[in-house]
Amino acid sequence: MSNAPLKVVFLDRDTIAPQTVLRAPGFAHTLETHARTAPDQVVERIADADIVLVNKVRLGAQELAAAPRLKMIALAATGSDNVDLQACNERGIVVSNIRGYAVRTVPEHVFALMFALQRSIVAYRQSVQAGRWQQAAQFCYFDYPVRDLAGSNLGIIGAGALGQAVAQIGRALGMNVRFAAHKGRTDMGALYTPFDTILAESDVITLHCPLTEHTRHLLGEAEFAKMARKPLIINTARGALIDDHALAAALRSGQISGAGIDVTVPEPPPADHPLMQLLDLPNFILTPHVAWASNEAMQTLADQLIDNIEAFVAGRPRNVLAGATTAKDGA
Repeated sequence: MSNAPLKVVFLDRDTIAPQTVLRAPGFAHTLETHARTAPDQVVERIADADIVLVNKVRLGAQELAAAPRLKMIALAATGSDNVDLQACNERGIVVSNIRGYAVRTVPEHVFALMFALQRSIVAYRQSVQAGRWQQAAQFCYFDYPVRDLAGSNLGIIGAGALGQAVAQIGRALGMNVRFAAHKGRTDMGALYTPFDTILAESDVITLHCPLTEHTRHLLGEAEFAKMARKPLIINTARGALIDDHALAAALRSGQISGAGIDVTVPEPPPADHPLMQLLDLPNFILTPHVAWASNEAMQTLADQLIDNIEAFVAGRPRNVLAGATTAKDGA
Protein backbone atom coordinates (compact mmCIF):
# COMPACT_ATOMS: atom_id res chain seq x y z
CA MET A 1 0.00 0.00 0.00
CA SER A 2 1.22 3.53 -0.78
CA ASN A 3 3.13 5.46 1.88
CA ALA A 4 0.98 8.53 1.25
CA PRO A 5 -1.16 9.49 4.26
CA LEU A 6 -4.50 7.72 4.29
CA LYS A 7 -7.64 9.65 5.10
CA VAL A 8 -9.52 8.00 7.97
CA VAL A 9 -13.07 9.16 8.73
CA PHE A 10 -14.98 8.19 11.88
CA LEU A 11 -18.68 8.80 11.19
CA ASP A 12 -20.16 8.32 14.68
CA ARG A 13 -17.53 8.70 17.41
CA ASP A 14 -20.19 9.48 20.04
CA THR A 15 -21.36 5.86 19.90
CA ILE A 16 -18.30 5.10 22.04
CA ALA A 17 -18.16 6.74 25.46
CA PRO A 18 -15.94 9.83 25.71
CA GLN A 19 -13.77 8.29 28.43
CA THR A 20 -12.73 5.53 26.02
CA VAL A 21 -9.28 6.18 24.58
CA LEU A 22 -9.02 5.86 20.81
CA ARG A 23 -5.31 5.71 20.10
CA ALA A 24 -3.83 7.13 16.92
CA PRO A 25 -3.17 4.53 14.19
CA GLY A 26 0.48 3.66 13.67
CA PHE A 27 0.62 4.65 9.98
CA ALA A 28 0.66 7.92 8.07
CA HIS A 29 -2.87 9.27 8.13
CA THR A 30 -5.24 12.12 8.67
CA LEU A 31 -8.23 11.58 10.95
CA GLU A 32 -11.59 13.31 10.52
CA THR A 33 -13.94 12.63 13.42
CA HIS A 34 -17.67 13.29 13.52
CA ALA A 35 -19.77 12.91 16.66
CA ARG A 36 -22.76 11.76 14.60
CA THR A 37 -23.60 11.54 10.91
CA ALA A 38 -27.09 11.90 9.51
CA PRO A 39 -28.08 9.88 6.40
CA ASP A 40 -27.90 12.95 4.17
CA GLN A 41 -24.35 13.72 5.35
CA VAL A 42 -22.78 10.33 4.61
CA VAL A 43 -21.92 10.82 0.94
CA GLU A 44 -20.12 14.11 1.50
CA ARG A 45 -18.15 12.83 4.48
CA ILE A 46 -16.86 9.61 2.90
CA ALA A 47 -16.33 10.98 -0.65
CA ASP A 48 -12.54 11.14 -0.35
CA ALA A 49 -12.01 8.68 2.51
CA ASP A 50 -9.62 5.72 2.30
CA ILE A 51 -10.83 4.12 5.54
CA VAL A 52 -14.16 4.65 7.27
CA LEU A 53 -14.77 3.84 10.92
CA VAL A 54 -18.45 3.34 11.66
CA ASN A 55 -20.74 1.87 14.28
CA LYS A 56 -24.37 2.29 13.27
CA VAL A 57 -24.45 4.69 10.28
CA ARG A 58 -25.92 3.03 7.18
CA LEU A 59 -23.45 2.43 4.33
CA GLY A 60 -25.46 1.08 1.42
CA ALA A 61 -24.55 0.61 -2.23
CA GLN A 62 -25.54 4.19 -3.07
CA GLU A 63 -23.27 5.68 -0.41
CA LEU A 64 -20.39 3.37 -1.30
CA ALA A 65 -20.64 4.30 -4.99
CA ALA A 66 -19.89 7.90 -4.04
CA ALA A 67 -16.59 6.96 -2.35
CA PRO A 68 -14.17 5.92 -5.14
CA ARG A 69 -11.10 5.90 -2.86
CA LEU A 70 -12.68 3.78 -0.13
CA LYS A 71 -10.55 0.72 0.66
CA MET A 72 -11.77 -0.37 4.07
CA ILE A 73 -14.73 -0.10 6.44
CA ALA A 74 -13.84 -0.81 10.06
CA LEU A 75 -16.94 -1.53 12.10
CA ALA A 76 -16.86 -0.39 15.72
CA ALA A 77 -19.26 -3.25 16.48
CA THR A 78 -19.79 -6.93 15.81
CA GLY A 79 -23.05 -6.61 13.86
CA SER A 80 -22.82 -5.60 10.20
CA ASP A 81 -26.46 -5.18 9.14
CA ASN A 82 -25.84 -1.46 8.48
CA VAL A 83 -23.30 -2.19 5.73
CA ASP A 84 -24.02 -3.59 2.25
CA LEU A 85 -21.53 -6.45 2.32
CA GLN A 86 -22.37 -7.58 -1.22
CA ALA A 87 -21.55 -4.14 -2.60
CA CYS A 88 -18.29 -4.18 -0.64
CA ASN A 89 -17.39 -7.57 -2.10
CA GLU A 90 -18.08 -6.29 -5.60
CA ARG A 91 -15.84 -3.27 -5.01
CA GLY A 92 -13.16 -5.14 -3.06
CA ILE A 93 -13.73 -2.95 0.00
CA VAL A 94 -12.54 -4.85 3.06
CA VAL A 95 -14.98 -4.84 5.96
CA SER A 96 -13.73 -5.84 9.41
CA ASN A 97 -15.69 -6.10 12.63
CA ILE A 98 -15.02 -6.34 16.35
CA ARG A 99 -15.04 -9.78 17.96
CA GLY A 100 -14.86 -11.20 21.45
CA TYR A 101 -14.94 -7.86 23.28
CA ALA A 102 -18.35 -8.37 24.92
CA VAL A 103 -18.02 -11.85 26.41
CA ARG A 104 -18.13 -10.43 29.94
CA THR A 105 -20.21 -7.28 29.67
CA VAL A 106 -23.21 -8.72 27.77
CA PRO A 107 -23.60 -11.87 29.91
CA GLU A 108 -23.34 -9.77 33.08
CA HIS A 109 -26.09 -7.48 31.79
CA VAL A 110 -28.20 -10.52 30.87
CA PHE A 111 -27.99 -11.83 34.43
CA ALA A 112 -28.53 -8.39 35.91
CA LEU A 113 -31.85 -8.32 34.04
CA MET A 114 -32.64 -11.90 35.08
CA PHE A 115 -31.96 -11.25 38.76
CA ALA A 116 -33.85 -7.96 38.76
CA LEU A 117 -36.92 -9.54 37.16
CA GLN A 118 -36.82 -12.87 38.95
CA ARG A 119 -36.60 -11.13 42.33
CA SER A 120 -38.84 -8.14 41.45
CA ILE A 121 -36.06 -5.71 42.40
CA VAL A 122 -37.44 -2.74 40.45
CA ALA A 123 -40.99 -3.30 41.66
CA TYR A 124 -39.94 -3.50 45.31
CA ARG A 125 -37.71 -0.43 45.02
CA GLN A 126 -40.55 1.58 43.52
CA SER A 127 -42.97 0.39 46.18
CA VAL A 128 -40.56 1.38 48.95
CA GLN A 129 -40.25 4.84 47.38
CA ALA A 130 -44.07 5.03 47.39
CA GLY A 131 -44.22 4.33 51.16
CA ARG A 132 -45.51 0.76 50.95
CA TRP A 133 -43.08 -0.55 53.61
CA GLN A 134 -44.43 1.82 56.22
CA GLN A 135 -47.98 0.87 55.24
CA ALA A 136 -47.17 -2.83 55.70
CA ALA A 137 -46.61 -2.29 59.45
CA GLN A 138 -44.27 -5.28 59.67
CA PHE A 139 -40.70 -6.17 58.76
CA CYS A 140 -41.53 -7.22 55.16
CA TYR A 141 -44.32 -7.58 52.63
CA PHE A 142 -45.00 -9.86 49.66
CA ASP A 143 -46.58 -7.76 46.91
CA TYR A 144 -44.40 -9.19 44.13
CA PRO A 145 -43.01 -12.66 43.43
CA VAL A 146 -39.43 -13.56 44.34
CA ARG A 147 -38.02 -16.61 42.58
CA ASP A 148 -34.64 -18.35 42.55
CA LEU A 149 -32.69 -18.86 39.34
CA ALA A 150 -31.15 -22.05 40.72
CA GLY A 151 -33.02 -25.08 39.43
CA SER A 152 -34.80 -23.17 36.66
CA ASN A 153 -34.56 -24.00 32.95
CA LEU A 154 -32.50 -21.58 30.85
CA GLY A 155 -33.10 -21.70 27.11
CA ILE A 156 -30.41 -19.98 25.03
CA ILE A 157 -31.04 -19.05 21.40
CA GLY A 158 -27.60 -18.67 19.84
CA ALA A 159 -24.58 -20.81 20.69
CA GLY A 160 -21.77 -18.41 19.81
CA ALA A 161 -19.31 -16.79 22.21
CA LEU A 162 -21.98 -14.79 24.05
CA GLY A 163 -24.41 -17.69 24.29
CA GLN A 164 -21.66 -19.93 25.63
CA ALA A 165 -20.61 -17.32 28.20
CA VAL A 166 -24.22 -17.00 29.38
CA ALA A 167 -24.44 -20.78 29.62
CA GLN A 168 -21.31 -20.91 31.78
CA ILE A 169 -22.74 -18.43 34.27
CA GLY A 170 -26.12 -20.17 34.22
CA ARG A 171 -24.57 -23.53 35.07
CA ALA A 172 -22.57 -21.92 37.90
CA LEU A 173 -25.85 -20.63 39.33
CA GLY A 174 -27.41 -24.08 39.19
CA MET A 175 -29.63 -23.49 36.17
CA ASN A 176 -30.49 -26.24 33.70
CA VAL A 177 -28.99 -24.89 30.49
CA ARG A 178 -30.07 -25.87 26.98
CA PHE A 179 -29.29 -24.42 23.57
CA ALA A 180 -32.07 -24.09 21.01
CA ALA A 181 -31.76 -25.72 17.62
CA HIS A 182 -32.56 -23.51 14.65
CA LYS A 183 -36.29 -23.06 14.22
CA GLY A 184 -37.68 -25.96 12.19
CA ARG A 185 -34.49 -28.06 12.48
CA THR A 186 -34.41 -31.40 14.28
CA ASP A 187 -31.09 -32.69 12.91
CA MET A 188 -28.58 -30.55 14.81
CA GLY A 189 -27.43 -33.23 17.24
CA ALA A 190 -27.62 -33.92 20.94
CA LEU A 191 -26.10 -30.57 21.94
CA TYR A 192 -29.21 -28.75 20.75
CA THR A 193 -32.81 -28.93 21.93
CA PRO A 194 -35.65 -28.51 19.42
CA PHE A 195 -36.77 -24.91 19.20
CA ASP A 196 -40.36 -25.62 20.20
CA THR A 197 -39.16 -27.59 23.24
CA ILE A 198 -37.14 -24.58 24.37
CA LEU A 199 -40.26 -22.46 24.06
CA ALA A 200 -42.41 -24.92 26.02
CA GLU A 201 -40.01 -25.89 28.80
CA SER A 202 -37.87 -22.83 29.60
CA ASP A 203 -38.26 -20.58 32.64
CA VAL A 204 -35.93 -18.03 31.05
CA ILE A 205 -35.25 -17.54 27.33
CA THR A 206 -32.36 -15.33 26.26
CA LEU A 207 -31.43 -14.39 22.68
CA HIS A 208 -27.86 -14.28 21.40
CA CYS A 209 -28.20 -14.87 17.66
CA PRO A 210 -27.52 -12.49 14.75
CA LEU A 211 -30.31 -10.72 12.89
CA THR A 212 -30.82 -12.33 9.48
CA GLU A 213 -33.75 -12.92 7.14
CA HIS A 214 -34.26 -16.22 8.98
CA THR A 215 -34.21 -14.79 12.52
CA ARG A 216 -36.28 -11.64 12.04
CA HIS A 217 -39.29 -11.88 14.39
CA LEU A 218 -37.99 -15.20 15.65
CA LEU A 219 -40.33 -14.75 18.59
CA GLY A 220 -43.84 -13.69 17.64
CA GLU A 221 -47.43 -14.40 18.55
CA ALA A 222 -47.26 -18.11 17.67
CA GLU A 223 -44.06 -18.62 19.67
CA PHE A 224 -45.33 -16.82 22.78
CA ALA A 225 -48.42 -19.04 22.70
CA LYS A 226 -46.16 -22.10 23.11
CA MET A 227 -44.44 -20.82 26.26
CA ALA A 228 -46.16 -23.08 28.78
CA ARG A 229 -43.95 -22.12 31.75
CA LYS A 230 -44.45 -18.37 31.25
CA PRO A 231 -40.74 -17.61 31.01
CA LEU A 232 -38.76 -14.42 31.35
CA ILE A 233 -37.65 -13.11 27.95
CA ILE A 234 -34.23 -11.44 27.72
CA ASN A 235 -33.03 -9.74 24.53
CA THR A 236 -29.64 -8.05 24.37
CA ALA A 237 -28.97 -8.99 20.73
CA ARG A 238 -31.10 -7.20 18.11
CA GLY A 239 -34.52 -5.66 18.51
CA ALA A 240 -36.00 -7.15 15.35
CA LEU A 241 -35.51 -10.70 16.67
CA ILE A 242 -38.80 -10.18 18.53
CA ASP A 243 -42.14 -8.89 17.26
CA ASP A 244 -42.59 -6.02 19.72
CA HIS A 245 -46.37 -5.93 19.40
CA ALA A 246 -46.53 -9.65 20.17
CA LEU A 247 -44.16 -9.22 23.13
CA ALA A 248 -46.29 -6.43 24.57
CA ALA A 249 -49.43 -8.54 24.20
CA ALA A 250 -47.77 -11.59 25.77
CA LEU A 251 -46.56 -9.57 28.75
CA ARG A 252 -49.89 -7.91 29.40
CA SER A 253 -51.81 -11.20 29.02
CA GLY A 254 -49.47 -13.17 31.28
CA GLN A 255 -48.14 -15.52 28.58
CA ILE A 256 -44.67 -14.54 29.83
CA SER A 257 -43.76 -13.57 33.38
CA GLY A 258 -41.45 -10.70 32.50
CA ALA A 259 -39.12 -9.20 29.92
CA GLY A 260 -35.73 -7.52 30.02
CA ILE A 261 -34.98 -5.74 26.76
CA ASP A 262 -31.84 -3.81 25.78
CA VAL A 263 -32.47 -3.40 22.03
CA THR A 264 -35.32 -1.96 19.96
CA VAL A 265 -36.27 -1.04 16.40
CA PRO A 266 -35.65 1.80 15.84
CA GLU A 267 -33.15 3.09 18.37
CA PRO A 268 -34.08 5.21 20.17
CA PRO A 269 -37.72 4.09 20.15
CA PRO A 270 -40.35 6.80 19.63
CA ALA A 271 -42.71 7.65 22.46
CA ASP A 272 -45.51 5.60 20.87
CA HIS A 273 -43.37 2.47 20.45
CA PRO A 274 -45.11 -0.64 21.88
CA LEU A 275 -42.29 -1.24 24.36
CA MET A 276 -42.46 2.33 25.64
CA GLN A 277 -46.06 1.60 26.60
CA LEU A 278 -44.87 -1.13 29.00
CA LEU A 279 -42.68 1.02 31.23
CA ASP A 280 -45.34 1.17 33.92
CA LEU A 281 -45.31 -2.60 34.37
CA PRO A 282 -43.35 -3.98 37.35
CA ASN A 283 -42.15 -6.99 35.33
CA PHE A 284 -40.65 -5.09 32.40
CA ILE A 285 -37.19 -3.50 32.17
CA LEU A 286 -36.00 -1.53 29.14
CA THR A 287 -32.36 -0.42 29.01
CA PRO A 288 -30.92 1.80 26.23
CA HIS A 289 -28.67 -0.66 24.33
CA VAL A 290 -25.95 -0.61 26.98
CA ALA A 291 -25.36 -4.33 27.60
CA TRP A 292 -22.15 -4.05 25.58
CA ALA A 293 -21.02 -0.80 27.16
CA SER A 294 -18.94 -1.53 30.24
CA ASN A 295 -15.87 0.69 30.47
CA GLU A 296 -13.65 -2.35 30.07
CA ALA A 297 -15.49 -3.66 27.01
CA MET A 298 -15.51 -0.31 25.24
CA GLN A 299 -11.78 0.09 25.70
CA THR A 300 -11.22 -3.40 24.32
CA LEU A 301 -13.43 -2.49 21.36
CA ALA A 302 -11.55 0.75 20.68
CA ASP A 303 -8.18 -0.99 20.83
CA GLN A 304 -9.35 -3.73 18.49
CA LEU A 305 -10.81 -1.17 16.08
CA ILE A 306 -7.39 0.42 15.62
CA ASP A 307 -5.74 -3.02 15.53
CA ASN A 308 -8.02 -3.90 12.61
CA ILE A 309 -7.15 -0.89 10.48
CA GLU A 310 -3.44 -1.23 11.28
CA ALA A 311 -3.55 -4.89 10.21
CA PHE A 312 -5.30 -3.92 6.97
CA VAL A 313 -2.73 -1.24 6.14
CA ALA A 314 0.04 -3.76 6.88
CA GLY A 315 -1.50 -6.13 4.32
CA ARG A 316 -2.83 -8.60 6.87
CA PRO A 317 -6.55 -7.81 7.20
CA ARG A 318 -8.30 -9.54 10.10
CA ASN A 319 -11.84 -10.08 11.35
CA VAL A 320 -12.91 -9.83 7.72
CA LEU A 321 -16.57 -9.96 6.71
CA ALA A 322 -16.21 -8.86 3.08
CA GLY A 323 -13.76 -7.73 0.44
CA ALA A 324 -10.88 -10.15 1.05
CA THR A 325 -10.74 -13.91 0.61
CA THR A 326 -7.33 -14.67 2.09
CA ALA A 327 -7.46 -12.58 5.25
CA LYS A 328 -6.18 -13.78 8.55
CA ASP A 329 -8.94 -14.17 11.11
CA GLY A 330 -8.12 -12.25 14.27
CA ALA A 331 -9.72 -12.50 17.69
